[in-house]
Amino acid sequence: MNEPKPVHLLSEGSAAKRRAVIEAARDLFVSHGVDRVSMDAVAAKAQVSKATVYSYFGDKQRLFRAIIADATESLDAFARKVIGAHLGDDAGIATTAHLEEALTSTAIDFGVGLVGSVEYAAVWALVAQRRWQDPTADDDVETATVENAIAERIEHFTELGLLDAEDPRRATDHFFALTVLLAFNEQPNPLAVDQERLRTTMIDGARAFVRAYGATHSVNRA
Repeated sequence: MNEPKPVHLLSEGSAAKRRAVIEAARDLFVSHGVDRVSMDAVAAKAQVSKATVYSYFGDKQRLFRAIIADATESLDAFARKVIGAHLGDDAGIATTAHLEEALTSTAIDFGVGLVGSVEYAAVWALVAQRRWQDPTADDDVETATVENAIAERIEHFTELGLLDAEDPRRATDHFFALTVLLAFNEQPNPLAVDQERLRTTMIDGARAFVRAYGATHSVNRA
């Protein structure tokens, strides 16, 4: 993944107003395309002055990058919370069965929080739209922090003898492919997500991951 380009706000201003501008711009950009949306339209939807929009972001390119940076920051915070809740050192995971349960809970939370999120879906749609218009565009929601956090946990459980993952980073790719990415492919519209089907996809994916990577020599399977 590409590192997100730094966003230098021209004015700190009000956090609430910045949030309103980012959300308004995100929705308008997705619906109409970045090039077709004026800063006047963003200001009107955010219920702020055009001067405020320019003062905070300068131009549409900076505003676009601020939307991506905001999504990245939100994703990182969400993932830290989920991983800490289910896979942290204080979770007391000592058996493969317990690890499978924890990975399943992690997958379900990721599924509900990401696949069923209108906000994240809008940002990823915006990135895809941008790349369709300009194949050289490299702005993207940066996911390396999340992936590295999962890889670190996989390495930890490998060291405990519960998983057998020679390459934790590749195992992380497989975990997300079997869970979140599969769920996105099955249900690309966050407004029409079947929660029961989503939950089943996450459970099946986590179980498949443990079947593939669970340490066969572990005496703590149950």
